[in-house]
Amino acid sequence: MDTYLAVASKRDERRYAEREVPPELVRRIVDAGRVAGSSKNSQPWLFLVVETPELLERLAGLVYAPENVLGAKLVVVIVTTRGRVGFDHGRAAQNMMLAAWNEGVVSCPNGVKDSDATSALLGLEGEERPANVLSFGYPARPHRPERTAEQWAERANRRPLEEVVRRL
Repeated sequence: MDTYLAVASKRDERRYAEREVPPELVRRIVDAGRVAGSSKNSQPWLFLVVETPELLERLAGLVYAPENVLGAKLVVVIVTTRGRVGFDHGRAAQNMMLAAWNEGVVSCPNGVKDSDATSALLGLEGEERPANVLSFGYPARPHRPERTAEQWAERANRRPLEEVVRRL
């Protein structure tokens, strides 16, 4: 396994093929979120796998890019159980997206426009709040030819390393 290659080559994709994500892979993706590290092992999350078409349609209206959710074959809402979103939720999300990528499933995080409306829709209680909505599916278009991690990193359209790293 080349973890750097997985990190460098993973891109957010928003268009998905009609192919379903098998249940055993759904379980593996969600479990990758479960095993993410968290501060003091607090595990401040709940993962909602949204499967009901009517609920998916309503949820899509509450994210910034509804088409990402409407076209997905797997939608997971990461819920914070402590009332605030933090680093730990991002770790869980990235674990899920990388586990999916390893299996040829692409993904995209989707921001929530209205936390209160989304909480009400999902029946969240107390301090539970939606942190992010992850959409997954097999890619709608075939992937490009293989590249090295360095080639992927070079094509990443990111600021140069020298601009984002300061040595003290």
